[in-house]
Amino acid sequence: MDTKEKHCLYCKKVIKGRTDKKFCDDFCRNSYNNEHNSDANNLMRNINNILRKNRRILKNAIPANAELIKVKRDLLLQKGYQFQYHTHYYENKKGQIYTFCYEYGILPLEQDIFLIVHRRNSESETEK
Repeated sequence: MDTKEKHCLYCKKVIKGRTDKKFCDDFCRNSYNNEHNSDANNLMRNINNILRKNRRILKNAIPANAELIKVKRDLLLQKGYQFQYHTHYYENKKGQIYTFCYEYGILPLEQDIFLIVHRRNSESETEK
C-alpha cells in the first residue's frame, strides 16, 4: 500500500479519499481547469463573438422575406463586418465562391459590391 500523501493540483492541500483523486473538491477542480484552459477559451470566445457579429450584420442587411440583396463593401465595414472571419465556403455550379457565416453568405461582385444571400437549407438537405 502506498503511504505517500497526494496533494491537490490547485490548492496543494493533502487529499483524502480515493487514490486516483487529483483535487480536494469541486471548487479546486473547476478553478484549476478554468485557469488551465483560459487562453484557449478566450481565443474561442473572441472568435465566436466576431462570427456572431458578422452573422448579425448580414442578417440585418437582408430585408424581411427576402433571400438576397446587394450592398457596398463600405456599408459592411462601417457596421463592423470582419471579412477574414467566416464559417465556410460554397462554390456554385458557375464556379462562384460564396463566403458564408453560418447560413448567410456573401459573393463579391463588381466594384466593391457584394451580394448577400440567405440559405435556408443546405444543398445536402434538399438533395435527400
